[in-house]
Amino acid sequence: MSELPLQDIHLPPAIGFWPLAPGWWGLSTLLLLVPLLLWWLRRYRQRLQLFKEARQRLATIACSDSCDDREKLIQLSALLRRVAISIEPREAVASLNGDAWLSYLDRQMPDAPFSRGAGRCLVEAPYRSQVAQPDIAALVKLSQRWLALQRRQRGWW
Repeated sequence: MSELPLQDIHLPPAIGFWPLAPGWWGLSTLLLLVPLLLWWLRRYRQRLQLFKEARQRLATIACSDSCDDREKLIQLSALLRRVAISIEPREAVASLNGDAWLSYLDRQMPDAPFSRGAGRCLVEAPYRSQVAQPDIAALVKLSQRWLALQRRQRGWW
């Protein structure tokens, strides 16, 4: 009998590294997204803590019996400025004073209560030795409203 011309068995080529299996794509995506999510969560919690502390300090200023109205006005103005510097770029807010500062505070408020309302005394009172009786309760409510607006506008429920 004659021999058949058969060839040897050829094995397929080894499986390559590329393209990646779907599980590796998922893992690499997860490894990229987890640090970003942790960074965002940390930043979100810091901002929430900022507003929580601001509300607490505002309540402390409102309830304080140890200081006069002028001192409360100074503390309110300083608190609003600290919050503004914390939520905006420092260069945009730190140099504001007078009417520019009040305009910044009024920026999201349609009735302009800082420029034309109770908030007007925040600019003048810290530099005067005698202050006309300011309505501290109205200023505290106005400050609470401003804080709530800042928090809501930036999506920090």
